[in-house]
Amino acid sequence: MSRRLLVLLFAFCVSHSSFPQDPWKITATDINPSNYYGVTVANGMIGIVSSPEPFKVKDVVLAGAYDVYGRGRVSNFLRSFNLLNMQVDIDGQRIETKNISNMRQELDMRHASFTTLFDYADKASITYTYYSLRQLPFTVLMDITVTAKKTINITAASVMEAPDALRDVQNYYDEIDRPHVVISLLTSTAKSPTGKLLMCASNSFLFSEPRGQEPRVIHEMWDNNMHLMKFSRTISAGETYHFAIVGSSITSAHHDDPLNEAERLTIFAKLEGRDRLVAFHNKAWDELWKSDIVIEGDDQTQQDVHSMLYHLYSFVREGTALSPSPMGLSGLGYNGHVFWDTDLWMFPAILVLHPEIAKSLIEYRYERLEAARRNAFSHGYKGAMFPWESAASGVEETPVWALSGPFEHHITACVGLAAWNYYCVTQDKIWLREKGWPILSATADFWASRVERNGPGKYDIKNVVAADEWAENIDNNAFTNAAAKTVLQDATSAAKILGIVPDPDWMQVANNIPILQFPDGVTKEHASYNGEGIKQADVNLLAYPLKTFTDPEQVKKDLHYYEVRVPNQGTPAMTQAIFALLYARLGDGEKAYHFFKDAYTPNLDPPFRVIAETKGGTNPYFATGAGGIVQSLLMGFGGLDITPTGIVQIKSTLPSAWKKLTITGVGPGKKSYVVK
Repeated sequence: MSRRLLVLLFAFCVSHSSFPQDPWKITATDINPSNYYGVTVANGMIGIVSSPEPFKVKDVVLAGAYDVYGRGRVSNFLRSFNLLNMQVDIDGQRIETKNISNMRQELDMRHASFTTLFDYADKASITYTYYSLRQLPFTVLMDITVTAKKTINITAASVMEAPDALRDVQNYYDEIDRPHVVISLLTSTAKSPTGKLLMCASNSFLFSEPRGQEPRVIHEMWDNNMHLMKFSRTISAGETYHFAIVGSSITSAHHDDPLNEAERLTIFAKLEGRDRLVAFHNKAWDELWKSDIVIEGDDQTQQDVHSMLYHLYSFVREGTALSPSPMGLSGLGYNGHVFWDTDLWMFPAILVLHPEIAKSLIEYRYERLEAARRNAFSHGYKGAMFPWESAASGVEETPVWALSGPFEHHITACVGLAAWNYYCVTQDKIWLREKGWPILSATADFWASRVERNGPGKYDIKNVVAADEWAENIDNNAFTNAAAKTVLQDATSAAKILGIVPDPDWMQVANNIPILQFPDGVTKEHASYNGEGIKQADVNLLAYPLKTFTDPEQVKKDLHYYEVRVPNQGTPAMTQAIFALLYARLGDGEKAYHFFKDAYTPNLDPPFRVIAETKGGTNPYFATGAGGIVQSLLMGFGGLDITPTGIVQIKSTLPSAWKKLTITGVGPGKKSYVVK
């Protein structure tokens, strides 16, 4: 073999070898703007979605900010002011996608930062990194570095532009001059489409030069919807120049005086300084990552799992009484509404790893309990009937064309189940009495009034949309019935713990709600079900999380029947996650691994492997799917189980592809669990 052929063969092998994936960093070098799905940096309040264009971000989304506009005559998430968009000119020419090279973008999941690097002609190398600061819920930071290859003149402008849906935009610019600092504030306010909310944003430059030597900042008003502040500076050949932008966004949903508060928060962050801001941000994320899932022997899966945890952690935070939508803070998907996606799919994973954050999610439901009571009253029921889609007020927010609003009643059981699980994990009896009991007793009262009493064993629940949403207006849905039974039982248990006499009717009803079966013993999805394809797991949820069935043979029988009835397209990621969880508990590691990978790998979108809702889907980031898949790791492969006395570990199985699974920071005691 010739030397040239050996060299070519070596080059081929290197280019096609499988290098280990970094467990914490996702890097994109082949960036195609026409096939680009942004990744989100968020702190549980502000979400920043990346763009393939230099110095641009696609979206800024603020949790809890809703108004009625555009879609479905219901409340929708509002886009916030884009705090971080910039225009950068070098020697009078604007930096754009067409005139840069060697672009690379990288998400650092350990410290929740997003970095873009590129070269501009033969004149400069540029890096910028942005953060949604974890320690400051309404504040973001972008750090910019320019290294000159030859002497250049740079003009950098921070551009504040109002999203189209906002109205009555007002723009402000102020300079606060103190002996030790000059603060330039670029501020905008606008009303939401109906005028319900006032949305405000403010930002400022952070310069590295001492007071008096920093660049002069100039303000320009372009039109009512856009203004900017800019500075110019000469950078010598070989010199590296640093500056940053810090900004805050807040609305009247979060604060009574959002305009002044946005400016105060920005001033606070500016005077903290870039180094302290990043240090406290990193420290906060280090604390979050003390609760982690570590897989040995599968580098790509480890990176993917960190991505799932990273997104779940990014979309929630302690002390907010807010709850994530199916797409978290990655955009306006599902109008930002809260569904069962939170209570059944995201909440358990967050509860096991960070119960202090999970408390915010269940507080969201508690604060909207009275709205749920009114909803039950208007439908002729007792107790509390939680809406299928919820936003700020807790009233039903499902568009009227979707039958899930009036009929997908299992959400009320999911809320009750979440409340009970929070108590089980924390063992907090004070919380149970003050917050958990009102939720559990009200949801139990709803189900006791919702059933139709047609004789022993026939307390039917008729006319519902099933958890399998392709089954509409059917009777005795397996998941709905079993979830109702579970909440009635849990409310009875809670009463006994608190020394309260439970309503005896709750167990009377629970014992008479039917779970239907085919003649061969397979659980029947609903009364008229006859083997049709299903959108998502329904019957299989009776084994987990409901624990209605614990007999392995029954669990296997239902798995074997329903796993082949899920089409390859158009079904959400969490279905296969439940199959994976159950097979891991049943001891079939390889089949569990098959469904684990099938749950998300066909759903990944470039260039950051973000999860879409369905296989081949284009609507990332699907936090619901991430929640289900993380549950398959915690409660499936990891064997963790939530019981009335706390978290325990039961027998489970790993796939041969993994050497070891370690789960750290579990529950209030922050315990670790290992499976080999």
